[in-house]
Amino acid sequence: MDEKPKIVTFGCRLNSYESEVMSEHVQTAGLENTILINSCAVTNEAVRQARQTIRKLRRENKDAKIIVTGCAAQIDPGMFTEMDEVDFVIGNDEKMKLETFSQLSLDELERCSVNDIMSVRETAGHLISAFGGRARAYVQVQNGCDHRCTFCIIPFGRGNSRSVPLGEIVRQIQHLVDEGYKEVVLTGVDITAYGRDLPGQLSLGKLCQKILEFVPDLARLRISSIDSVEADEALMDVIANDRRLMPHLHLSLQSGDDMILKRMKRRHSRADAIAFCRQVRELRPEIVYGADIIAGFPTETEEMFENSLALIEDCGLTFLHVFPFSPRPDTPAARMPQLQRAVIKERAARLRAKGDERLAAYLKGLEGQAVELLMERDQVGRAETFVEVTVDGPFQPGAIIRAKVLVQDDGALMGEVLV
Repeated sequence: MDEKPKIVTFGCRLNSYESEVMSEHVQTAGLENTILINSCAVTNEAVRQARQTIRKLRRENKDAKIIVTGCAAQIDPGMFTEMDEVDFVIGNDEKMKLETFSQLSLDELERCSVNDIMSVRETAGHLISAFGGRARAYVQVQNGCDHRCTFCIIPFGRGNSRSVPLGEIVRQIQHLVDEGYKEVVLTGVDITAYGRDLPGQLSLGKLCQKILEFVPDLARLRISSIDSVEADEALMDVIANDRRLMPHLHLSLQSGDDMILKRMKRRHSRADAIAFCRQVRELRPEIVYGADIIAGFPTETEEMFENSLALIEDCGLTFLHVFPFSPRPDTPAARMPQLQRAVIKERAARLRAKGDERLAAYLKGLEGQAVELLMERDQVGRAETFVEVTVDGPFQPGAIIRAKVLVQDDGALMGEVLV
């Protein structure tokens, strides 16, 4: 079929990558009038939104084949199988296989096809030929997680950690560069665990070194969310010495209080997070940090919360992803003493306000600076630190241009193109 299937993607960058894989599988299998919902299970709200979207899509597409997959479908397939609006439920392993969609096209697939994700031992590299006209492409380097944070259900949707072989990753990135992509984002569930299950003592840092060595024409390399306590010396070396690795790191911090971190079963302390941010900033002064922080984790006192609030300044965070705590069934945190929803909501609002203040200050500080933009749309590009800048266009998506930053009254960034 010529027309791409409709895909609704929730959640992380890995899901975005996997949606592209599924899109190609659907087209290769010749499935028509197909809608895929690639769900997320990180919060109860994400699951609720997926269910709401499924009902809306069915009302608008009465004859379409609706397929639900992703982490929410993997963890609780029965919930979606019981929905009259859903035709098929497929697991996170099954969704990456062409065979699954070929069976669908032949009416040979069971309505619910979800295996035991913990039995999956390998993660294959999937060669994607296009990313819907976007300037950047995502490449999966790892899947699953061996850690068991008390609030997190994702290992039960993704399985244990497994890495894509180095050669597969390099081949895919070279292919994307040959197709004209200037920027590649490495993605996974726990990418700082990369390589532990592979021969040769590989790590995320060594992977980055090899990519930049073997794909010299790659203009920009980004890494998605990392666990800072697992950062290796090779990664620090790349951050310090290769300008093609973008100066933007998103950190899985979750809290700024040591007792809460222990109750979350995190492996870093508050001091570890601060030391990491300072060390990297010394290596790369222009580095910009994003971070995930949970508001209102069970047993969190006001004093503990204040430690998280202070962490924003102590680590110099700019992009904040705030998650009001939401107890996920079958996790240890769901059995801990819970805070009132009003308290959680109020603390999340205070974190977001502090994050907005930090972001506004950072954007204001860019006034007059020259930045290099990767154009995403006619007039909108991303700087190396991932801030969005609008310029007088049009420019071809994927073009890299230089611009002088002008800050508007509302904080938006405009760029004066430099020749």
